[in-house]
Order: sequence, then structure tokens, then C-alpha cells
Amino acid sequence: MKKGDTVSVVDDAISGVVTAVDGNMVTVLTEDDFEMQFSDNELVVITGALLETDIMQQDISKILSEKKSKKPKSSKKVKPKERNRPPMVVDLHIHQLTQQYKRMNNHDMLVLQTYTAQRQLDFAIDKKIQRIVFIHGVGEGVLKAELEYLFRRYDNVKYYEADYREYGRGATEVYIFQNKTP
Repeated sequence: MKKGDTVSVVDDAISGVVTAVDGNMVTVLTEDDFEMQFSDNELVVITGALLETDIMQQDISKILSEKKSKKPKSSKKVKPKERNRPPMVVDLHIHQLTQQYKRMNNHDMLVLQTYTAQRQLDFAIDKKIQRIVFIHGVGEGVLKAELEYLFRRYDNVKYYEADYREYGRGATEVYIFQNKTP
């Protein structure tokens, strides 16, 4: 190591420039303008460190032309047959999710149910599944309220009561808009 080298401390988030070397003791002027002394075996010389001026010298026009040359993906048309596909059904009754439900308190059960709903909704969005039905049961409505709170956090979904004849009163259907761009 020599005066003027840019160094970083091995076991700490400290870096700076060497201002003096005395035997195996090295004085470093940190980025916060503090002078600190370290043993030379505690420091690593940073080679090829990029300065802000180096970054600014990149050919910006080249980067912009590459970005413009990439064609945007066209949206896939959904065939009428696929549009009428049956929805993905997720049963959120606690005994369907875990065998250990007797050891869980109400809060833990609710957390597991909402976490499962969120995972399944993210899965459906990722796999381009358009409709998903969450069976939550009637009960006191706590899980239903949590699900509605979860669904409101997504911009590309709408939710409503599921078909009463098929699922009864304790189900919510979610429709996912697939052409929504982030």
C-alpha cells in the first residue's frame, strides 16, 4: 500500500484514501473526512474503482439507441375459449391449510390464511390466470375483511361476491386484468 491508494476496511463499511504509511500502520482519510489508523492486514486496496466522472463519460446516446431498438411486446389476444375457463379455486378454511390448526390462536390462523391468499393471488397474476375464487366461509367476516384489504392493494384486480349457487355466501371472486402495465 502506498499514499494515494483507495482502500476499504475488511471487516467494516469504511473506505477512503491512504494519507500515510508507517511500517504496518496505515493512516486513511475516510469518505467522511476522518483520519483513522489501521493495520495493513485490515485493509484492501480497491483497484479499478469507478469515479463519478468515469460513469458520466459513458456513451449515453448508445444506451438510448439500444433502449429504443427493443420492440415492446404486443399483448396476447385471449381466445373466447380461454376467457370462459373455470376460475382457480383456493379454499382458505384453516383445516385445508395446515394440520396444526388446533395449536394456533386466532391471530396466527388469520395471518396464515391472508398470507396464503396473497401467495395464490401473486401466483395467478404471474401465470396469467384471469379469475380466482377464494372460499373463506361466512363466520364473523374477519377473514373476508382482511381479504378485501389485501385486494385493494392491487391495481389490476376487482373483487366481488362469488356465484351464490356454486359457492354459497362465503366466497369472493377476484378478476385480474391482464393487460394492465406497471
